[in-house]
Amino acid sequence: MRLEGLSINLATVREQWDMPQAVEACLKLGITAIAPWRDQVAKIGLAEATRIVRDNKLRVTGLCRGGMFPAADAARRTAAIEDNMRAVDEAAELGADCLVLVVGGLPEGSRDIAAARGMVADSIATILPHARASGVPLAIEPLHPMYAADRACINTLRQALDLAEVLGNGIGVAVDVYHVWWDPEVHSQIARAGKTKRILAHHICDWLVPTRDMLLDRGMMGDGVIDLLTIRRSIESAGFDGPQEVEIFSAQKWWRRPGEEVLRTCVDRFRTVC
Repeated sequence: MRLEGLSINLATVREQWDMPQAVEACLKLGITAIAPWRDQVAKIGLAEATRIVRDNKLRVTGLCRGGMFPAADAARRTAAIEDNMRAVDEAAELGADCLVLVVGGLPEGSRDIAAARGMVADSIATILPHARASGVPLAIEPLHPMYAADRACINTLRQALDLAEVLGNGIGVAVDVYHVWWDPEVHSQIARAGKTKRILAHHICDWLVPTRDMLLDRGMMGDGVIDLLTIRRSIESAGFDGPQEVEIFSAQKWWRRPGEEVLRTCVDRFRTVC
């Protein structure tokens, strides 16, 4: 039986399984939507990953990830753009709903976050025509401000939507609750995104108190403080009816549990708290 409305970002079980193993385990539970990472695809080859997706009629809710645009010199900025062009091609081949962009933080040695944001805007503008031609929407994922220096200098939905509206068609946002739940504007900005059809993905997990690691201590849904249902209702009211994509980085807990247990817990929490 198909389990509608739930997608598994394969980072959630990356320590237990490779992509083919994860897909097999998902299918046993009726999960037919996934979001692979580029390294997982590269490990088995794009052709094999695409075959797995097509043979099993999987929905790819996103390919993770493009971005990481700011750099200290022109050569590295050019290399980042070229890598993102390849990421667009991979997303197109997989039939992904979007290519998720984690845009990057400050270049090494820089304190100029405005300049970094300018590099992000210029770089996305450069790859956007190729993405449009390939039929791959670009999803800017604003990250929590604690990542502004090293991972993403776009930190709120307002910032992401402002940039998307300047750049035009073919670009939207990935709404990851881990990164936006705290924002007093989250619901108004979700509504804004809905008016222009810019919600491309919805990622779920939970914020633990205390959080022991800023990157690798995300919680399973229901184990933390995020009001998941209220955010989901806002997203649905904004017109997005796509799957909720579970994305959990958990070095001390969930990556140490058997993969089957992790997936069963994801299904249970999806049904009970999401």
